[in-house]
Amino acid sequence: MSQQQIGLVFPGQGTQKQGMGEPWRDTPSWAIVAEVSEVVGEDLSELLLDTPAETLRRTDLAQLSVFTVSLIAHAEAVRRDALGGEVIACAGHSLGEYTALTAAGALSVPAAAKLVAARGRAMREAARDGGGTMGALVAAPLEKVEELVAAVRAKGEEVWVANINAPGQTVVSGSVDGVGQVALEAPEYGAKFIRMQVGGAFHSPYMAPAAEALTLALKETGFAARHVPVVANIDARAHDGDCDWPDHGTRQLTSPVRWEESVRTLTETLGCRRLVELGPGRAMAGLIRRIAPGTEVVSLDAPSAMD
Repeated sequence: MSQQQIGLVFPGQGTQKQGMGEPWRDTPSWAIVAEVSEVVGEDLSELLLDTPAETLRRTDLAQLSVFTVSLIAHAEAVRRDALGGEVIACAGHSLGEYTALTAAGALSVPAAAKLVAARGRAMREAARDGGGTMGALVAAPLEKVEELVAAVRAKGEEVWVANINAPGQTVVSGSVDGVGQVALEAPEYGAKFIRMQVGGAFHSPYMAPAAEALTLALKETGFAARHVPVVANIDARAHDGDCDWPDHGTRQLTSPVRWEESVRTLTETLGCRRLVELGPGRAMAGLIRRIAPGTEVVSLDAPSAMD
């Protein structure tokens, strides 16, 4: 009898929380913390166990924390044979794409950790220098959000669609004034605006300096010639080594995250009947249930979830 075909999904920045490593500290896979700490020169055990939530909001620390916990969850799920089938594809939301590439065998843990550290630093510096912010629009379809963004841009404001997360959930990114104008006009387009507590205008042209800074690190990194397919944020297509991942990584910083389409690729194009979320929280599972309600979704966000 053939195994069920499954896809692995990994969360991004914003899912971090204080004490997020506590459930994992007594598992064999906790050894990954020391490995990542040595590579990046940061005490990940302190970040994952003791660092206050406010400090964890810092872009570089948030990304390292979520990445490391997601790696631990994946390693522990594999060790316990808790995934529930044959992994045929992986995908990750923004930062989560680096965890997906690691789980898929495209990157080693040290190589991925170096990239995540470099990415977090570059994004933090770009946000500090360029400002900007983000906001979520819920209830309105993507077409209405695009109309709203176009109308605000026609007034000379800088704002772009940044994350296409699920039906009725789209994130915009841009200048403080531009996102503020979107907030003011959102009700006219049937949308509710939710301001996001982020450090910059991610996945927009405001991240061009970060993309430039990350390019060198990406080009110096060895990606496997073949690996389990990873559905990329920038084009929502599955790649098994047949693409230029350094180019994808650079473009990802300034391009929208096409998550809704990525999930459809996993479920409709590739035929994943079960999606397994690995990492802190259950945000991805919530989005997936809205995108593909007929797909089985499980969140392995603690060892107890693997029993």
